[in-house]
Amino acid sequence: MQLALTGATGFVGRHVIRLAVRRGYEVVAFTRDPSRAVHDCIETRKFFTDAPPDLSGCEAVIHLAGENVAGIWTRGKMQRIRDSRILGTRRIAEAIRASSHPPDVLVSASAAGIYADGGESEITEDTPHGAGFLADTCRAWEAEALAAEPICRAVCARIGLVLGKGGGALRVMLPFFRLGLGARIGGGRQWMPWIHAEDLASLLLFAVENLDVRGALNATAPWPVRNSEFTAALARIVRRPAFLAVPAFVLRPVLREFSRELLGSKRVLPAVATAHGFGFRFPELASALADIVA
Repeated sequence: MQLALTGATGFVGRHVIRLAVRRGYEVVAFTRDPSRAVHDCIETRKFFTDAPPDLSGCEAVIHLAGENVAGIWTRGKMQRIRDSRILGTRRIAEAIRASSHPPDVLVSASAAGIYADGGESEITEDTPHGAGFLADTCRAWEAEALAAEPICRAVCARIGLVLGKGGGALRVMLPFFRLGLGARIGGGRQWMPWIHAEDLASLLLFAVENLDVRGALNATAPWPVRNSEFTAALARIVRRPAFLAVPAFVLRPVLREFSRELLGSKRVLPAVATAHGFGFRFPELASALADIVA
């Protein structure tokens, strides 16, 4: 099968390429710089938000491209986050609708940030959406992907915190934890949805291959943890103390709207993946961190 992959040079994209090639896929990489060949891909094509991409020959699409949400959400940053996701996904759907031989499936990234702060409640794909910048962006983002539904099956993978070697959230966290400067965020009781990068790549391909999977798909490990548990587990792995805490009143003026995502509690469960028989290689945080950091 020929697989189109946007965001091919990104952290998650690299994991998808490695796994897809091992499974026999022919991967067509889509990037902003098509002159730069992507390792293990049969071809590199252009992807911008100003025109539909060339999906000819592609039987499936995994769409990951978008501005990184981490960081200080200035007005410009928020506009880039929104435009890169909504306009980029719109162009993918336009290309699918215009194709004489459209792909069979579109698996488009979304985010667990679509949900509101749920406190102690378990969150599944049926849980109502939240409100705020990221939730509103995710709703519009998913709507663009689902616009391809009359032509092909569409899946919106609501991704949690991605943990893996060489990138993702741990690239920022690990240096601090190794110096003994690891810290819980706020009160530390908020639930964190997370997933190992290898499980995420496997789940995205599972969504491509499983014809019964469509619509919302929580791309999170089955055992979410509290922020304090995450902090303690990572400190144990690197054998350093983690007694510090970053108070909410410090985060809010510095990180602005993004602080809501760090302080909110989202006990997200992968109900659809579990119901369809997906097997997580790293369902628990301790084994995931041991694999990544050891």
